Amino acid sequence: MTKPLANRIALVTGASRGIGYATAVALARRGAHVVAVARTQGGLEELDDEIRKEGGSATLVPLSLADTDGIARLGAALHERGGKLDILVGNAGVPGPSSPLGHIELKQWNDAFAINVTANFQLIRCMEPLLKRSDAGRAVFVTSAAARWANAYFGPYAASKAALETLVRAWAHETATTPLRVNLFDPGPTRTRMHATVFPGIDPDTLEPPEKVAEFIVPMCSPEWTETGKLYDYMSRALLSFRAPVQA
Repeated sequence: MTKPLANRIALVTGASRGIGYATAVALARRGAHVVAVARTQGGLEELDDEIRKEGGSATLVPLSLADTDGIARLGAALHERGGKLDILVGNAGVPGPSSPLGHIELKQWNDAFAINVTANFQLIRCMEPLLKRSDAGRAVFVTSAAARWANAYFGPYAASKAALETLVRAWAHETATTPLRVNLFDPGPTRTRMHATVFPGIDPDTLEPPEKVAEFIVPMCSPEWTETGKLYDYMSRALLSFRAPVQA
């Protein structure tokens, strides 16, 4: 198999399971060196074993994305080690509580925003200089249709994903005239542990496996991908444009 991503460095968050795990393996299979970030050391070690089976390589980073200083240290370490970053996949996310808004504690709300929004903001801050040193920096953030549906009892998750989408849209507009390409990816219902936790009554065999979903993220990480400021909706297989920014 050819290695179209050889000599490229890819940072993947939430890499110890689900879509992040599958994306990390798919990128490594194509030659990228994967910097795998997750809280779970055991899951990262399983990922490393799988990547090695594929003939790839990885750097394991056990880190909670709630640790914003840790993200900054990671950025500094990547700068010292390679001086650039070619691919950023912001996949890590938490569902938050599934309750009426009036029953949700402030800490639960803050915890959801810390991972789904603030951590990605810190990744943008710390990784943008490295991505701009790549000849074809690519950033993909995993979102959810919940950001647009705003269903009852999913307030923290829906609101935080809506905030993430706005954050990424703003960054895409800011970098539109640079080689950096910034996009969103909505996988839809996927056979992951998080989906099973939120929707325990749904038969997982009726859902797409993360390995299949990841195959649609990989092209968005390649130098050949030229679109920016778009949302790829996996369920409809459609590439959606963001609304153009309003000029002040």
